[in-house]
Amino acid sequence: MPNHGAVGVHDTVRVGCGAGFSGDRLDAPLPVVRSLIASGGPAAIMFETLGERTLALAQLARLENPEHGYEPLLERMLEPILEPCLAHGIRILGNFGQANPHAAARAIRALGKRLGCRPMKIAVVTGDDLIATGAISGLQDEQGKPRPLGDVICANAYLGAAPLVEALAAGADVVVAGRVADPSLALAPFAHFHGWSLDDPMLAAAGTAAGHLLECGAQVTGGYYADPGFKDVPHPERIAFPVVAMQADGRFVVGKGDDIGGLVNRHTVTEQLLYEIHDPSTYLTPDVTLDITEVELAETGPDQVRVEGARGRAMPPTLKVTVGHEAGWFGEAEISYAGPNALDRARLALDVVRKRLPSGIRMRGDLIGVASVFNDDDGAWLAARGGEAALSRRGGARAAAVGATDLLQDVRLRIAISAPDRATAARAPEEVLALYCAGPAGGGGIRSSLRRRISTTSGYIRRELVHPVVEIVE
Repeated sequence: MPNHGAVGVHDTVRVGCGAGFSGDRLDAPLPVVRSLIASGGPAAIMFETLGERTLALAQLARLENPEHGYEPLLERMLEPILEPCLAHGIRILGNFGQANPHAAARAIRALGKRLGCRPMKIAVVTGDDLIATGAISGLQDEQGKPRPLGDVICANAYLGAAPLVEALAAGADVVVAGRVADPSLALAPFAHFHGWSLDDPMLAAAGTAAGHLLECGAQVTGGYYADPGFKDVPHPERIAFPVVAMQADGRFVVGKGDDIGGLVNRHTVTEQLLYEIHDPSTYLTPDVTLDITEVELAETGPDQVRVEGARGRAMPPTLKVTVGHEAGWFGEAEISYAGPNALDRARLALDVVRKRLPSGIRMRGDLIGVASVFNDDDGAWLAARGGEAALSRRGGARAAAVGATDLLQDVRLRIAISAPDRATAARAPEEVLALYCAGPAGGGGIRSSLRRRISTTSGYIRRELVHPVVEIVE
């Protein structure tokens, strides 16, 4: 096995991205690993699978089953790459532990045995769960005031790179974490292999900027950039995920893995660099306060962009916390109407459901294709716009409004109910299902769901109250 454990020996360290969110393409990591193997030298692949919504869903899953609550696609995600990564010394890091890192580690260990992989060291990083550690009493709201805890059912702090570096230094082949900040998953292997001190804000800034570019997967290789006819991207069905080659002095190049699709240029890198950045001079992370106002980008070759000039200041005194609290139940159902007068038939169905529900129920009705993205919960936006009948009145004759294009019209009605109890939320699926026979003509294609909800807000906690723990599982 290659010796990639030495610190500060190699000039270049490469980190690739295997996932940018929970549910990302499962065939994307293998081309990245192939690229890392071909490049030689120390390397790692990071899996970023957490968002506020994802973590809330994971907490729900863990509450229902103590062996659940980690990335639901974890085994399928790692199965193609676990053996080659172990064989070539490529470290694997991920926040795919989500709400249950220990269960995720057990799943990875079982996967390795099933695949016949060599024995591996798995590091489990915990300490982000503030209820489990008892640090929840230090939770603050966004104004820095103590937050009431009566409705809190989970609270996870954003950990930084330090415990991940500790895990890599202990020889971990796989690092399983819960709520670790996205860029920290890349900063940690850069710091470990280059021998950086995380107390150096300029180097921490370089690693954080690189991690920010990697964290959303194909967004930086053309995925979210694509806009046909304006910003064309080759072979989006085979889009390659990103790889960063980091120099010891903090300069780095963004490229892509070994697949035919996607592209990396100044435009894609600029878009992702600015993604979710509210103040380019003060991007707060657990590891550093990042300043990208003087970053310079240069295309150095096909699908190669050099990045320089990221600057850093001291890390903030507090850590961000995702706070989950009970939000009752959510019922949702959809039905389609097509052909002449489809819009008015869908409007009638919406009106029927609304009138059948008791007053005080929080319901939203969307006409997908007509009013959904721009609609509002009380339906005012939709009510201000007439249906086909109104159009025909304004246009003169009904025949003028119903033409060849109208025959191809289709509208999808969506009903959603948010309620404190299951029975009330279930009225959405029940009432929409009844439209098959009791509703307007021609309805069909009903789909429905009913689920518990956890709402999330952001809070803060003083970093000295959070104590990450690294456990090595042989």
